[in-house]
Amino acid sequence: MIVKTPAVRSSATRCLLALPLAFACTVAAMPAQAQQSVEDFYKGKQMRFVIRSAGGGGYDLYSRLIAAHIVRHIPGNPTIVPQNMPGAGGIIAANYMGEIAPKDGTHLTMISQALAMDQSLGLTPTFKADLRTFAWIGNLGDSNILTYTYHTSPTKTMEDAKKRETTMGATGAGSATTWLPIVYNRLLGTQFKLIQGYKSGSAVKLAMERGEVEGYAANPWAALVSASPDLIKNKQLNILTQVGLDKEDDLPNVPLLSELATDKDSKDILTWISTAMAVGRPIGTTPGVPADRVAALRKAFNDTVKDPVFLAAAAKVDAEIKPIDGVKLQAMIDSVMSSPQSLKDKVKAIMPDRE
Repeated sequence: MIVKTPAVRSSATRCLLALPLAFACTVAAMPAQAQQSVEDFYKGKQMRFVIRSAGGGGYDLYSRLIAAHIVRHIPGNPTIVPQNMPGAGGIIAANYMGEIAPKDGTHLTMISQALAMDQSLGLTPTFKADLRTFAWIGNLGDSNILTYTYHTSPTKTMEDAKKRETTMGATGAGSATTWLPIVYNRLLGTQFKLIQGYKSGSAVKLAMERGEVEGYAANPWAALVSASPDLIKNKQLNILTQVGLDKEDDLPNVPLLSELATDKDSKDILTWISTAMAVGRPIGTTPGVPADRVAALRKAFNDTVKDPVFLAAAAKVDAEIKPIDGVKLQAMIDSVMSSPQSLKDKVKAIMPDRE
């Protein structure tokens, strides 16, 4: 008797017969994926360096500087395209990196100096990205933050700022330009008045020179020297204070913010703020990047800051380079995030509300 094979098998039978083939294909594909080297991954890639501000300021200058040179040290020699993404004091760029950008090591950024502190205190509800999950690859320097007025302003010192209303230009909510003057007012008794909405630090400085505002509350010394050297050379600024752990070598007579404290509580608060700001302008990549690519990016950063070609390019634009490696930077950010809650509560109490 001849038994005919059914022309159509059941769906269950077809699935069972297909399983061995599917499994074999999966197993065959796994070694190829696992064996892809960092060099193979980056070869031919076009990376992005997300810049948290508009063009022309210190963030733009330093971001483009490192982007132009780090590619020579990344295995596979990819290209990098700078992409300005200004807004909300750097929060738009940080949120993009944390929540939207590919999590594969093809995107880099330099975040705002105050964002680690901002997130540690929970100040800005619209700041959604978690900086603890970023992979930090290095920092070009921990330059002190300066608060200054233009030479035409009657406010020459912080004591003067306690006696008269002084207008200060500011950018977005996540920027120190918007909250440092409020901290000064609440803790030290100054009378700074914020004029907000400028797109970048360079726009604030231009407004200051035009007489729209009298000063700028949060400009890193290194960025000021590189982006606006004439203001220093021509002695056109009254530098009121510097925020950092140690004085800049070139500013021995400008008081540290912590030195302006009037009691223990204010000393503790101002010291914590100064420590948090010492994180500087961290350079990092997105969360979720494989460890071998993070290690390669950190090595690329370390090699770049020793590269004579890079150092010559930095010197040409008066960019101060005092690098911090990625491992140390990661530890610094983690330390700010894990500060005692009692101290963070004191700091938060004198901060302005955010939206």
